Amino acid sequence: MNWLLVLTGAAVGAPLRYLTDRAVQGRHDSAFPWGTFTVNVVGCLILGVVTGAVTYGAASDSVQLLVGTGLCGALTTYSTFSYETLRLAETGTRFLAAASAVASVVAGLGAAVTGAALARALWG
Repeated sequence: MNWLLVLTGAAVGAPLRYLTDRAVQGRHDSAFPWGTFTVNVVGCLILGVVTGAVTYGAASDSVQLLVGTGLCGALTTYSTFSYETLRLAETGTRFLAAASAVASVVAGLGAAVTGAALARALWG
């Protein structure tokens, strides 16, 4: 039944990524991939909270599979991040490519650490 939890989470995460990306990117008139940046950072925050909740016994391994692996796995996108960064570099906007790469890694790591700290404050 683990695969069903992952499948269910992914069934929610994938459309959520698409809708969030379109909504965020539609509000910015910029080549910077704000939609992808947003879903990746939010996914890192959620994964940090869920992993912390499981670590401190506030959530089960099933929640980790449903939300962590399924939802966050489908919500976030390393492949789109990589493609968009490459596309920025190829079209001459190398500064935006570098900014996207650095900001995505720093913000994603920061969001995961923040999520884990939030979980520790709530359940640790």
